Amino acid sequence: MQVRTGIAVSPGVVVGPALVLGSENFRIPGKFLRDAVEVELARFRTALDHVCSDIEEHEILVGEQLGSQYAAIFSAHLQMARDPRLISDVEQKIQEDNYSPEYAVSKTLRGLAQQMQNLGDRYLAERALDIFDLEKRLLGELLGERREELSNLTEPVIILAHDLTPGETATLNTDFVLGFATEVGGHTSHTAILAGALEIPAVVGLGRCLAGISGGETVILDGDHGQVVIEPDDSTTNRYRDSQARNLKVSERLESLESVESQTQDGIRIRTMGNIEFPEEVRQCVRRGADGVGLYRTEFLYLGRKNEPTEEDHYQAYRQVLEACGDRPVVIRTLDIGADKVPDRIRHRFAESQNPMLGLRSIRLSLQGTPLFKVQLRAILRAAVYGRAEIMFPLVSSLLEFRQAKMILMDVMEDLEDEGIEFCRDIPVGMMVEVPSAVILAEEFAREVDFFSIGTNDLIQYTLACDRSDPSVANLYRSGDPSILRMIQMVMTAAKKHDKPVTVCGQMSSDPRFVPLLLGLGLRKLSVTPHSIPRLKEVVTHISLPEAERIAAHACTLDLARDVEHFLLGELGRICPDLVF
Repeated sequence: MQVRTGIAVSPGVVVGPALVLGSENFRIPGKFLRDAVEVELARFRTALDHVCSDIEEHEILVGEQLGSQYAAIFSAHLQMARDPRLISDVEQKIQEDNYSPEYAVSKTLRGLAQQMQNLGDRYLAERALDIFDLEKRLLGELLGERREELSNLTEPVIILAHDLTPGETATLNTDFVLGFATEVGGHTSHTAILAGALEIPAVVGLGRCLAGISGGETVILDGDHGQVVIEPDDSTTNRYRDSQARNLKVSERLESLESVESQTQDGIRIRTMGNIEFPEEVRQCVRRGADGVGLYRTEFLYLGRKNEPTEEDHYQAYRQVLEACGDRPVVIRTLDIGADKVPDRIRHRFAESQNPMLGLRSIRLSLQGTPLFKVQLRAILRAAVYGRAEIMFPLVSSLLEFRQAKMILMDVMEDLEDEGIEFCRDIPVGMMVEVPSAVILAEEFAREVDFFSIGTNDLIQYTLACDRSDPSVANLYRSGDPSILRMIQMVMTAAKKHDKPVTVCGQMSSDPRFVPLLLGLGLRKLSVTPHSIPRLKEVVTHISLPEAERIAAHACTLDLARDVEHFLLGELGRICPDLVF
């Protein structure tokens, strides 16, 4: 039995036979052409046309099934395939260097991918996978060799691969693909994004592990904890199968809670809200009985495009969600990306960052790119007329940053007033608490903000100095670390003193183990991925506030993260045994 640990990108536990996909080591023909250059150019152009047609079909298919924002991934692929500079480079190698089309394609695209990987930025390195995707498509057309068509599966399998391209992921037949795991990849890869949208359990970043697997072996894929068990022993298989069956029954039962208000046994109302990435996801929030949207990420507007999104692009996306939520609040987080991810045409405005996680990103980027920031704020204020919008600034680390952002917001309001454009004048303005400096200054911030939202994902990794996407240190990333509990306590104390509401919107709030702890620390709002809402309601409805306070008080006396998490797991097993697998 082998157990491999990677990065969990889409939840769920499945058991089934492995289907191992090869790495497609194409045999590239000799690189020099003796004659027939025009024939070889025509062969390249024909292959390119076929590939572009395939990408367009995927774009349409994904747009119909998942929405236009996911289809934008393939729109970006299409732009890359049709890039005149890229095409010119390949054709020049064929015409002037007498390279075969296959060799010219491979040399051009792999050179470009290597340049991106050498920039030292994780996000750009993952974008290089899109270039490899295009290379595979073109070589497949030129050589007539294709990887096994995943759409032709006839029995349930768990796919194991070095990598899955976005095109392959989008066309997975969910009737037969139980889940997938890859040797490479990260949280922000397009493949991970699509897996979450399709609700297919997935683990990425396993490292090299496929060499000794031929296919057909029984595999357990645990998308909740980021583990893949290959050829498990009988006791492990039975344990996971029992958990899988119980999980299915519990999920069916929890569906009845979607229309129930989340309220503790002693009558305390707890707001369970949804985190969304794309406008279309608001339907899942409404269907699962969310009390609103606690985190509306707006980075999707920049996904797969070279041009800066217009004010109208922002406005229509926000209005769609606000109208769908009716009188329920929608917290819109302003742009939370780094300078390396903004559209190409405006990237020159910002200096390159050597360490994007500690560089120009989030609110810092918005404050340096005021025109970009004002476009988004104008759209939010205009769209807020159609619902209960709230504005939230990300990664605020100083009072000056918050005040500057608030001042720009006031300037935008004045501009809209002068232009006679209808907008919301009394919109609540809050901030994400994601860095230790914001926690230390929580009382000072509490005098000025309308609300706090604790982003535990970044708060944990900044506090504990570990990247949760890096498998080599992922074990150090612990939600139950005593330092994190103390930080939440500090924010809650400051917020209570100044009567300001607090939400937790990171992965910590999606974990049922931590719900009693968070309630006991004073939280009354939790914002989670939509599919987690029924599980949170289950915990809330089975606990009283005094009991939650007792659990929190004891957890805060423990010295080690493992002790905290073990204690919370035991308490969850007592309160809601069905949720412990």
